[in-house]
Amino acid sequence: MIQLNLPSYSFRITGSEGSEMIFDPIRRKYVRLTPEEWVRQNFVQYLIHEGKYPPGLMETEVMFRLHNKLVKRIDIRVRDRRGNPVLLVECKSYKVAINDAKVRDQIGEYNMHFKVPYVVITNGLDHYAFRYDQERNLYDFMMVIPLYEDLLT
Repeated sequence: MIQLNLPSYSFRITGSEGSEMIFDPIRRKYVRLTPEEWVRQNFVQYLIHEGKYPPGLMETEVMFRLHNKLVKRIDIRVRDRRGNPVLLVECKSYKVAINDAKVRDQIGEYNMHFKVPYVVITNGLDHYAFRYDQERNLYDFMMVIPLYEDLLT
């Protein structure tokens, strides 16, 4: 896998080339190492180490029903200490450009279900963070990915 636009982290990877598995510390199991999974696992480590996000309040690959029909998955969901979701992260493969409106629309549609105050979109190379203003129903671009403590203020 390629070096992403994130600090380097150490991972537990097993298997032979083409069938590698990477350990997901949040799900506590090995999962297939795809380009998107590589981004997800690197971003989880970024949130933990640089953003001081508590691993016990993070979930990966969270299934939910959209519009009571479609089963979807959010890549990373972070909760506050009371258990309320406060951040959603949509991870794409490093091969996928995320400046596309379809990618932004996807996380916006997911957030119509969760209504969290913060969302992030990343492909490991580019990262975009937004604060959702429920009153105005608008997303404000943020210059940095917020630290965990900043989500709670």
